[in-house]
Amino acid sequence: MLRTLVFAIGAGMALACQADVFVRDDIIVDPDPAQFNICHGNGCDGLVWVKLGAEQWQRVREVFATPADTPAGEREQIRTAVALLETTVGAMTGTASDRGGNLAGFGLPGQMDCIDESTNTTTYLRMLQKYGLLRWHQVAERATRWSLLTWPHTTAVIEERAGLAPWAVDSWFLDNGEPPFVLPLRTWRDGWRPPQQDTAGSGDARAAAAR
Repeated sequence: MLRTLVFAIGAGMALACQADVFVRDDIIVDPDPAQFNICHGNGCDGLVWVKLGAEQWQRVREVFATPADTPAGEREQIRTAVALLETTVGAMTGTASDRGGNLAGFGLPGQMDCIDESTNTTTYLRMLQKYGLLRWHQVAERATRWSLLTWPHTTAVIEERAGLAPWAVDSWFLDNGEPPFVLPLRTWRDGWRPPQQDTAGSGDARAAAAR
């Protein structure tokens, strides 16, 4: 019985994401393509310094070459840019094998929890904002949701410049390089999770946004 209980608790921790109480004072808070950090190893236990080449960053800029006509259109561009940055950085840092959630890649090198994912996504978003690529949105502080029935979970956040409506940008549910879910923060705070049968497309986030 005791062994079963210990296993259940361990499995729960593997599936969950710890509360955002981990602080590092060596993370670059004003990231630039020429110098920024990537967290991995759960709770940002590992920190990698990264530098993108001119061509790599130009591919990101090209995602925004045609400015979006609407906030919704820009959110799709953000999804594409974050996915591209994850793919590029993953190949450079050994984090390309990161699996969605915590359990699928538990204990494997380069695996990330939601603290890693939300920190990295915020870094990417800050670089997009720094170079004037975001017309309709601005980067906000990360958000953590709490519940008596579930483990804490943290996400990156953007706000629409008009009205400051907040949106979660959550890449934790997905494997490295897949476009993150973008949905209203209020929906995300209510405990939203992607349907089990489809965790890669934007349709899930759009369905959540329509509620």
